Amino acid sequence: MLLLLLACKDAPTDAGPTLTNGPVPEVTPAAPTLRRLTTSQYHNAIVDLLGPDVLLPTSLEPDIQVEGLLSVGAGVASVSSWGVERYESAAISLAEQAVEQGTLTDCDSTACVDDFVADFGRRAWRRPLTEDEVSTLAEVIDWIADDSGDFETSLVYGTAAMLQSPHFLYRKEHGSSDQGGPLSDFELATRLSFFVWNTTPDEELLDAAEAGELSTDAGLEEQARRLMEDERAVDGVRNLFTELYTLYALDDLDKDPLVFTHASADLGPAAREETLLLVENLLLHEGGDFRDLFTSERSYVDRRLASLYRVGAPSEEGHGEVWFERSDGRRGLLGHASVLAQYSHATGSSPTLRGKFLRTTVLCHTIPPPPGDVDTTIPEADNSSPTMRDRIAIHLEDPACASCHSLLDPIGLGLENFDGIGRWRDTENGETIDASGDLDGAAWETPWEMAATVRNHPDLGPCFTTRLYDYAVGRPSGEGEEDLEDWLAVEFEISGYAVPDLMLSTVMSPGFRNAGAFDVE
Repeated sequence: MLLLLLACKDAPTDAGPTLTNGPVPEVTPAAPTLRRLTTSQYHNAIVDLLGPDVLLPTSLEPDIQVEGLLSVGAGVASVSSWGVERYESAAISLAEQAVEQGTLTDCDSTACVDDFVADFGRRAWRRPLTEDEVSTLAEVIDWIADDSGDFETSLVYGTAAMLQSPHFLYRKEHGSSDQGGPLSDFELATRLSFFVWNTTPDEELLDAAEAGELSTDAGLEEQARRLMEDERAVDGVRNLFTELYTLYALDDLDKDPLVFTHASADLGPAAREETLLLVENLLLHEGGDFRDLFTSERSYVDRRLASLYRVGAPSEEGHGEVWFERSDGRRGLLGHASVLAQYSHATGSSPTLRGKFLRTTVLCHTIPPPPGDVDTTIPEADNSSPTMRDRIAIHLEDPACASCHSLLDPIGLGLENFDGIGRWRDTENGETIDASGDLDGAAWETPWEMAATVRNHPDLGPCFTTRLYDYAVGRPSGEGEEDLEDWLAVEFEISGYAVPDLMLSTVMSPGFRNAGAFDVE
C-alpha cells in the first residue's frame, strides 16, 4: 500500500531542476518530554490489548493542543485528580469487560499468574517488566484471589492496575541518560508505532526491539516499512492530518441555525471524513503529490455535503467520489467545508480566521500578537459597505490592526465566495463578491486560482515537513534541529512530495532516533 510511494523515490517532479541532497546533518534534539497518551491513542491501544468489542470510555482527561497538535500537547499534559478517577474507573470497566468476554487470557488459576502478568504487561507497558514488577503485580492478583475466592475478580484488578499505571498512560522516550543520546530499542518501537499507526507496538515490533534490531539501520528500516505497509498505517496518517488541520474540532462545530439553515450536527463529522478520504486516496493509495491536496478537483461527499455543495449525491449511503469543475468554484482543501466552516464565526465567514489558518498552519508563518486593547468588532453591513471586503477595510486602515490583518485578511478574502459553512455564493447583500487577492506576490482573481497559488507556495512543503517532524517526536523542534528539517524538506521535494517517503526519512533521521538532554536549572 504505502510502499508504492517508497519505491518511487527517484521519480522526477515538476518542481524544477533535479535536486541532490547531501548526507543527513548532525542534530542536537530539543529536551525530551514525558507524553501522556492522547484519547485516540488510548482508545486504539485498548482495542489492540483487549479486543474490538470492549466499550471504550467517553470521558477521560481532555487532550491539550500545542500549535494545533494534540501529540505535541501530550508532552505538557498533566492529569488532574478528576482525571485520575476517570482513568481508574475506565481501567476497571475495561478489565471487567475483557474478563467477561474471555479475550484477556487463558490463565484460569494462580498457577499461571506470573506468565499472564509478564505477557500482558509487556504489551501494555511496551517493554518487558522487571522481575520485581512481575512479582508485585502477581502478588496482588494472588492476594485478591485468596481473599475473594474469585480468580476472575483478581484478574480484573490486576489488569486494571496495569492499565492505570503511568507505564501505560505515559510514553517515556528519553534515552539512557539525562544527557540524551540514542533511544532504547523499546523506546524506538513505541515512537515508531505511535507515529505510523497511532497505537501501541505489536508483538513482532516488540520482539524486534527485544532482539536489539531497531538500533541498526537495517532493522529499523525493515520494521518501519512493515508498519507502513500495514492497513493500520492508514489510521495513523488520518490521525496525523486530523491533528495537523485540527479536524477534531469539527465535532463541536457551532453555527447559528437562524443564519445558516443548512447547518446541522452532522455537518462537522461529514466534512472531516471528506477531507480524510481525499488524504487517504490521493496521498496514500495513489502515491500522489502532497501539494495536490490543495488543487484536487476530486473529492468525496455524502448526501449532506452534496446538498451543501450543490452537486449530485454520488451514493445513497456514505461518502462517494465527485469531481468539481471550474464553474463550481471550489477545489482542493480550501474548498472543503472542514476548513471553510471551521475557520468562520457562528454567524458569518471570517477572512481573518481563514487567513490565519493559511499563514500559520499551512505555511508556518509567524503572525505578531494583536495589541491587548484592540477592537476586533467588524461593522454591520450597510449601503456603503455591503460586502465583507468593504467592512473589513477598517482593520487595514487602523495602524494598531494593520500589522496583523494586512498579513491575514487579503488572503482570507480570497475565500469569501464561501459563506460560514462553505456554501458557494456569488453576491453578498446584493453586491458581487470580489475574491481577488495576493499571497506574497502571487495574485489570483478567483478561489479556483487561489488554490494553485497556495499549492505552489515555496513554504508549503517545508512547513508540512516541520509539522510532521514535530508530530513524530512529540514536541516543537529546537534550533539544533533546523538543519535536519531543511534536509528533510529537500528529501521531500526530491521524492515528488510523497508523504510516505517523508515519513520514512523522518524515522531514519537522527532526530527521531535520539533524545535531547534534559533542561536542568
